[in-house]
Amino acid sequence: AMPFLLCLKKKKSPVPLGRSVFQKHNPPVQQNYQTLLETCLKNKCLFTDDNFPAHISSIGTGALLKKLPRNLQWKRPPALHRSPVFYAANRKQLDLCQGLVENCWFLAALEALTFHQDILAAVVPQNQSFERKYAGIFHFRFWQFGEWVDVVVDDRLPVNETGELVFVSSVYKNVFWGALLEKAYAKLYGSYEDLQIGQVSEALVDFTGGVNVRINLAAAPPNLWDILTRATYSRSLMGCHTHLGVRLVSSPCIQATKVLKNGLVAGHAYTVTGIRKVTCKYGPENLVRLRNPWGKIEWKGDWSDSSYKWELLSPKEKILLRKKKDDGEFWMSLRDFKIHFVDLMICKLTPDLMSQEDGKKWMYSLKSGRWVKGSTAGGSLGFFNGNFWMNPQYWLHVLPVEDSKKSLGSCNVVISLMQKHSTKHRNRAPHLFIGFSLYKVQRMLLKLPPAFFTRHQPVDKHQVYLDEREVTQDFHLEPGVYVIVPSTLEPQQESEFILRVFSRKHILREMGGNTSFTLSKEIVDRYEGKIWEDFFTKYFDQNPEITAVQLQKILNNVSWRNFQTFRLNFTLDACQGILALLDLNATGTLSIQEFRVLWKRLLFYLEVFQKRDTSRSGKLDLVELHAAVQETGISLSNEVCNLMAIRYGDPDLKISFESFVCFMLRVEIMGEAFRNLTQDGRGIYLRESEWMMMTLYS
Repeated sequence: AMPFLLCLKKKKSPVPLGRSVFQKHNPPVQQNYQTLLETCLKNKCLFTDDNFPAHISSIGTGALLKKLPRNLQWKRPPALHRSPVFYAANRKQLDLCQGLVENCWFLAALEALTFHQDILAAVVPQNQSFERKYAGIFHFRFWQFGEWVDVVVDDRLPVNETGELVFVSSVYKNVFWGALLEKAYAKLYGSYEDLQIGQVSEALVDFTGGVNVRINLAAAPPNLWDILTRATYSRSLMGCHTHLGVRLVSSPCIQATKVLKNGLVAGHAYTVTGIRKVTCKYGPENLVRLRNPWGKIEWKGDWSDSSYKWELLSPKEKILLRKKKDDGEFWMSLRDFKIHFVDLMICKLTPDLMSQEDGKKWMYSLKSGRWVKGSTAGGSLGFFNGNFWMNPQYWLHVLPVEDSKKSLGSCNVVISLMQKHSTKHRNRAPHLFIGFSLYKVQRMLLKLPPAFFTRHQPVDKHQVYLDEREVTQDFHLEPGVYVIVPSTLEPQQESEFILRVFSRKHILREMGGNTSFTLSKEIVDRYEGKIWEDFFTKYFDQNPEITAVQLQKILNNVSWRNFQTFRLNFTLDACQGILALLDLNATGTLSIQEFRVLWKRLLFYLEVFQKRDTSRSGKLDLVELHAAVQETGISLSNEVCNLMAIRYGDPDLKISFESFVCFMLRVEIMGEAFRNLTQDGRGIYLRESEWMMMTLYS
C-alpha cells in the first residue's frame, strides 16, 4: 500500500506538470563593504548603489506602486533629521512600525530578534553610524541557503513630500536601522514588492540559520506551556499569526486590513514577546504577551490593557505587567491564544527545544542538491509514476550517544528540506510543493532500486508536501541506517534545494555516483544559562518557592564555565533586596518563573560587567559604572548614577558585581513601572497603597 500523501495548499497552484522553472539560483552581486566604504571616504563622496538604485524599479512593478505617495522622493537620513542615529541601544526594544509594504511577517520576526542582542548584532553590525566614518553606505548579514550573505545598501530611503518614511520607520524619528535593514532585505529578494508575501518562519531562519518548529495551536501538545517557557528563557525567537478570516488570501498580511471586533487583525503576523504565570484570587493563570508590528491596534478581550482581570492581581504585579498604551503590545490568556491564533513558530539556534535528551552538543550536516527533469526530478510516490527512485537519495547513519541519559533507545533527529528561489525575485515564481520520505534500511547501498519503494513503507506514513520554502520534521529514531528521499509533489519539476540534518551524532552521505561535499559541524550552545537549567528545574521541583536564604545558597554555589575563577558572594541582605524586587505577587518567596527572570538578567549583567571592568579588579569605579549602565541600554543621569554608587558601593564608591546586579535590577524594574504607569511620558499618578507597595517592598 502506498503511503498517504497530505498536500497542504496555501498559495497558487504549483507549476503545471512538465513545465520547468529551473534556473541557476543567482545570489545578489557580492559587494565588499569595507572596500566600498574606504573608497568613498578617500574620495569624500557618498555611496550610491547602482545594483539597487533609488528608483521605482527597486520598489517593484505591481500593486505596491498604487499605494505610493504622488511625489515620492529618496533622501538620506541626515537630510531627514538633524541628528540621525543608526541604532539606539538605549531605546525600548520594540520601536519599529510597519509602512506601506504589507510585510508584517518580516517585522514580527525582526522584533523577535531584538530580544537577543548578540544574534541581532550578527545581522545588524553595530559599528555603523551617521557620524564616525559616514559615507552613506551600510551593510547587513542574512543566512541564505546554508551560508551568511553580506548585503550592502546606500542610505537613500523613499519618503513622501513631508519627509516621512513610506516603509518601515521607528517610533523615534531619528532612528534608521529598521528602514535600512528592510532596504537590504528588499535588495536580497529583488524589490520591496517581493516582501509583500512571506511567512514569519522564513524571516526567522534568514536572521539566524536556525531550526523552525511549527506548532498548530488548534492541536497544540498538552505541554505547550512548558515549550513556551523553554523557548522564552533560552535562545529562541517566536512569532505567530491569526486566522485568515472569511477572505481567501495567499499569505498572512496580504490585504489583511480587517480589524476584528476583538481587536485582532485577520491574517496578520504577531511577535511573541513574553510569557507570565500570574497569581489571581481564584488561582494561577498562564498569560502570553504579543505585539502587533503596526505598533498599534490591540486585543480587547481578557487581560487586554483595559480588562477587569488586572484587578485580580496584587498591586505590584499589576503595575509591572500592565501597560495602558496603544503601542501594539498586549497580554492574553494561553487559552485565548490557542483559540485566536493558528500557528506558533519557534526558531531555535539549537534543535533541542522539543528534545528530551540530555547533553548540549549537536551535529549539523548540510547537502546541496537539485531535481533535474529527465534525471533526478522523480516526483512523489502519490503520482504512481514509477520514477520516485530517480530522486536524489541520502544515506543517514544515526549513531547512539554515550552521554545521553534520557535517550531511551531513540535519538532526536531534525530533518529540514529547503527549496531555492528559481528567480531573482522571490515571489515571481510560486514555491513548488516539496517534501521528503525517510526509510529504514539494513545497510548502505549504492542507491535504492525501484522495487524497494513498492515493498517498503516510509518511517512516517503520512507524508506532507507543502508549497513553502522549507519543510521540517522532527523524528525520534532508533540508532541505525536510514535513507532520506527529497522530492517535489509532481514529477519533472526542477529546482535546487538544500537538505539539513540535526542530531546528537550522525553521518550523512549522498547515495549513487554523486559524492558531493557534505558540510558537517558541531553545534555547541555556549550560552551559560543552559548549563544550569536542568539543575534549577530539579531544585524547584523539590522547592516550588524559595526564600532569600535558599536564593543566597543557589547564587553563591554557581560555578561558571566561561569564568572559572569567578565566584559570587551575595549577602543575605542583597538576596532579600533581590527577592523584594522580583516577588511581584508578594508571597515573600521566588517561584521558578521569577528566578528565571533573575537568571537571564544575571547572565546579561555578568557579560556587561566583565567587559567594563577593564582593570580586572572585580569592581567598577564611577567611570566604568557609567559605561556599564550605558552598555545595558539604559539612560541614567550622572546624578542618579552617583547616588546609586553611594547607595550600593563601598567607601571608595566602587561597585562589586553583586551590588551591580542589585543596582541594575532596581533601575530596570522601577523604569518599567514608570513606563507602564505614565500617560504622558513625564509623570505618573499612584494611589497611596500602590506607592507604598512600590517603594517599601522593592
